[in-house]
Amino acid sequence: MQNTKAYIMLVCATLFWAGNFAVGKFAFLTEIPPLSLVFYRWLLVWILLLPFTFRNILKFKNTILDNLPLLFFLGLTSVGLFNSFTYLSLIHTQVINASLFNTAIPAVIILLCFLFKIEKTNRFQILGLIVSVLGILSIIAKLNLDILLSLDFNKGDIIMIGGVITWGIYSTLLKKKNFNLPLLTLVHVICTFGLICVFPQFLFEFTQGKVINIDINLVYTLIFLALFPSIGSYYCWAGAVSIIGANRAGIFLSLIPLFSTMMGIFFFNEQFQLYHLTGAVLIILGLFLSNKEIKNA
Repeated sequence: MQNTKAYIMLVCATLFWAGNFAVGKFAFLTEIPPLSLVFYRWLLVWILLLPFTFRNILKFKNTILDNLPLLFFLGLTSVGLFNSFTYLSLIHTQVINASLFNTAIPAVIILLCFLFKIEKTNRFQILGLIVSVLGILSIIAKLNLDILLSLDFNKGDIIMIGGVITWGIYSTLLKKKNFNLPLLTLVHVICTFGLICVFPQFLFEFTQGKVINIDINLVYTLIFLALFPSIGSYYCWAGAVSIIGANRAGIFLSLIPLFSTMMGIFFFNEQFQLYHLTGAVLIILGLFLSNKEIKNA
């Protein structure tokens, strides 16, 4: 029963995150500055969560203070870096590309879990990791050996890979430590530290003259991002990881490109190319191999 609950939460989380890529591209097309979007998105989330978590934050303040460095780092990697990398990447690359790279997050999680001895890793997961990396290379090189050898990659693709790494770190650390905090409170605390990390980025963008315009597009964008890819997805993801573990939860991230590819094609007329298919097949094959070892463990 608990596993079923975790699987439902993971499907919801991946659907919400898929929408995050589509809305991130929409924000760029409507000239909403990416780093300002990150800041205002999470500021709204922080305000919305405060009435529901304020008492628990006071109640568990000693637990929070005892884990301050780790909670700060979780805020940095998830709310701060991952979101910034994602929105910056969508300036230069397609929704399809950005979302496909996210399917490689399980490979990063497997590697980190192995390095930090958090969960057992065997030859199936190592093989799956290698195959997934080949899938990533297929996409960023567009199945073109000249691009691969010259390292002439799309800027947005490289930025998104940075986001993949930071989210893998976040998920691995979340699994490693049991904070004994109510789930929504944990999300709010991570959001708080994430906002602290994002604020300097927001100021930098502001000093560059990239001022966000308050209009109906911004309102709709922030409402969607605050309720679904932020509160909803983070709550579902953290809850599922606590039930079934980071490795198994990571497998469900392969649903993100399925949802977001449909959104990219439908809303932005993006083209699904052969290198997308090749990369997706390799990454999913890698995930299958990783899943096989989990089942046989």
